[in-house]
Amino acid sequence: MFKRVGLFLATNLAVLALVSIVMAVFGLNPGTNAGLLVMAALFGFGGSFISLMLSKWMAKRGTGAQVIEQPRNEAEQWLVSTVRRQAQAAGIAMPEVAIFDAPEINAFATGPSRNNSLVAVSTGLLRLMSRDEAEAVLAHEVSHVANGDMVTMALIQGVLNTFVIVLARVVGRVIDGYLNGGRDGAPGIGYFVIVFVLDMIFGLFASMIAMWFSRHREFRADAGAANLAGRDKMVSALQRLSRTYGESTLPKQIAAFGISGGVAHGLKRLLMSHPPLEERIQALRDAPAQPVRGAMLG
Repeated sequence: MFKRVGLFLATNLAVLALVSIVMAVFGLNPGTNAGLLVMAALFGFGGSFISLMLSKWMAKRGTGAQVIEQPRNEAEQWLVSTVRRQAQAAGIAMPEVAIFDAPEINAFATGPSRNNSLVAVSTGLLRLMSRDEAEAVLAHEVSHVANGDMVTMALIQGVLNTFVIVLARVVGRVIDGYLNGGRDGAPGIGYFVIVFVLDMIFGLFASMIAMWFSRHREFRADAGAANLAGRDKMVSALQRLSRTYGESTLPKQIAAFGISGGVAHGLKRLLMSHPPLEERIQALRDAPAQPVRGAMLG
């Protein structure tokens, strides 16, 4: 817990330092529209891209994942060789391969680019899944990397963050001006309370958009896994997940890149990072069969 809070604070301090330096260098006043837009973009994209650049390091620290430098047993050798074969089929550089200690079946991929990534699996996955099922999960994570999902998510999050910061302050000025009878002057405490509330409201809608994209990319990664490892293996892996599903122990910033999904209804469903497993299974069954690319490598 303290480790995760420390990483969060360090990222935000880095963003604050970046914003302060850029605003000072260019003499921009956040009170003007141009200054507000620049400040919002720096905050919005700064946090996303600093997190992206540090994603592998944060994932290792947050989960305690141990990178396999030299396979120590047959299971680790199989993991490395399977990821290498799939990475070659997907046309990406070999990711780092790691194992993290967690009781549930889970895995994730992260990293700043398609050629600088990390694929990690839980000890629960190695214990509870067959080799065919584990191969499909690895293919799912390799597909995330090949699709550039980490970079795309950072871009989307940056745009949404910028939108929330600007809109909350513009609307906040209008509301504060109306409540003050249109009198000019420095914004008071009421303005900052209004902006805080608007940040929460607009942030909720922004999260819905980000999670919609996150659910969409899961279907794409499932299709990629079916292409790399075989549709039957991916369906079997998702069915295994549905029978053994438990709450994810991954840190929040990494959970969206994991393999697990849950069940939710109403507003909560709009904030899910993963589609329900039964929908993912049905999507795979409805898709036309594709030749397995990994098999071409022998």
